[in-house]
Amino acid sequence: MDIGKTNAKLVLVDRETLTEIAVITRPNTVLPGPPWPHFDVEGHWAFLLNGLRDFHAAYGIGAISVTTHGACAALLDKEGTLAAPILDYEFAGPDDVTDDYDAIRPPFAETGSPRLAGGLNVGAQLFWQFRVDPELKARTHRIVTYPQFWGAWLTGETATDVTSLGCHTDLWDPYEGRFSSLVKTLDIAEKLAPVRKPSDVLGPILPDIAQRTGLPPHTQVYCGIHDSNASLLPYVLGGTPPFSVISTGTWVIAMSIGGKSVQLDADLDTLINVTARGQPAPSARFMGGREHDIATGGSCAAPSQAELDHVLSNQIMLMPAVVPETGPFKGHRMAWLGAEPDPGSAERGATVALYLALMTAACLSNIGHHGQIIVEGPFASNRLYLETLAIASGSPVSCAAGTTGTSAGAAMLAVGRSIAPPSYGSPVSVDTKYAATLQNYAARWKQEVQRRSC
Repeated sequence: MDIGKTNAKLVLVDRETLTEIAVITRPNTVLPGPPWPHFDVEGHWAFLLNGLRDFHAAYGIGAISVTTHGACAALLDKEGTLAAPILDYEFAGPDDVTDDYDAIRPPFAETGSPRLAGGLNVGAQLFWQFRVDPELKARTHRIVTYPQFWGAWLTGETATDVTSLGCHTDLWDPYEGRFSSLVKTLDIAEKLAPVRKPSDVLGPILPDIAQRTGLPPHTQVYCGIHDSNASLLPYVLGGTPPFSVISTGTWVIAMSIGGKSVQLDADLDTLINVTARGQPAPSARFMGGREHDIATGGSCAAPSQAELDHVLSNQIMLMPAVVPETGPFKGHRMAWLGAEPDPGSAERGATVALYLALMTAACLSNIGHHGQIIVEGPFASNRLYLETLAIASGSPVSCAAGTTGTSAGAAMLAVGRSIAPPSYGSPVSVDTKYAATLQNYAARWKQEVQRRSC
């Protein structure tokens, strides 16, 4: 089960090869409320159970693992049902209590968690929800992180996991491997479900799940993992540091393993993620997939060489930030340099690809990246993005094998072993003459960003 911010997916993965056998998807539509904008978990639940039934009938299912986007917690009552709908983290409601929340949240030095807008800090979600619904805290018996919400509905067992708690929640101290001081401040220590490793088995599926899907009653469900950490998992288990993994989707998450020691700056949207082994991983992110969709206006045709040459020679550029609430240039407003290409045109698509690569390179620089770069997810199929990233970062860039790195990583929790070394292609090559043009373009972009920052 792979619940992303944009789409919910059910992916059947071969246990031996970690290749994808079948994939079905469903839009992750946000429902308007009341009481607040929330995720359509009932719709997802029917979709997932029907998919499990069909996959098992066609192929057979041996185990279930879950990966989801972060910044999400579920509040369960004593019966295991939702005490309140699961808040959409992009809703601005928590911003109404910013001053009060900021007065109690732990410092960045304790949590590695930057202060983010809306409900992107789970601590801010909970603080606001308990404020606007004074009876909610009493109704809440267990607080679970999002992968474990699905595990609870599948098995009846509740848990939290280290990768989800370590996803800028403000609730976790990644250096000490324990809850942060905010848990005591919010008085939720007794409500937070036990912390488990992503590879732990929660238990077998409930009898009614077995009946609805046809799955054997002994089918095991694994605890589950935050999605960008699922992408990182094969490399944590089988890779050789130093390297960085770029997980692309709605969010572009850059995670560095064994890189240079740098002082992270919360204002640059850097943070500490926590790997499946419970280890801190310097990270940075921006809403790259969302920025792509906004900036392009949809899909764009691949540029011809002449169209790309036009963009590069005229230094047509997109300045950050398309989504100004996040990323290494938070607070900046997007602008076009040169003649703005028409929406949907190949030139516009090329300019956006260049922009996304340069934004990714900025993220990598901010977290001390060193060594190989592996790109997984939708951006791995964009040759211009890969080439520009290689030039801008000065590092070899390769594509992860497969189309859904999060799903393969989650499947590894059930496999119980790594495939080493992890599978990715040869580094992308860039023609020498073309490389010089890209270098000039990247240098001009950086100079212009710096000028606009003054």
